[in-house]
Amino acid sequence: MAGRVFLDSSFWIALRDRREPWHQMARELTQHLLVDRMQLVFTSLVPAEVYAYFTRAPRIRLQVLDDAPHNRAMKWEPIFPAEELESMELLRQHNGKQYSYCDAVSFLVMRRLQVRRAASFEKHFRQFGEFEVIG
Repeated sequence: MAGRVFLDSSFWIALRDRREPWHQMARELTQHLLVDRMQLVFTSLVPAEVYAYFTRAPRIRLQVLDDAPHNRAMKWEPIFPAEELESMELLRQHNGKQYSYCDAVSFLVMRRLQVRRAASFEKHFRQFGEFEVIG
């Protein structure tokens, strides 16, 4: 793989939901990432958020369950217990922001792995300020 990009739930949702305003952009960016042989990194919290988003769309929910284990470009990274604890402290320190617990954990996993880019359509990765945002 040429490099790594963290896959945020907002990007994954846009990719799978044709009604999302960023759907076409997500499709195009995914094609570019795959052509560039980028590895799409995520944690277990990301598909949990995506799956929950598609609660009323059983077909898409099943597709989300199949995305990660059947796609060699996707890399499921573990979350260490220390990162879970540190994420709570990060949320306390950034109480004025609207980061989710998943966002906070994602930031810390990205730091550990030295992943500098995130595929996201929400403002939180930009607000955090440490990462380049694709999307």
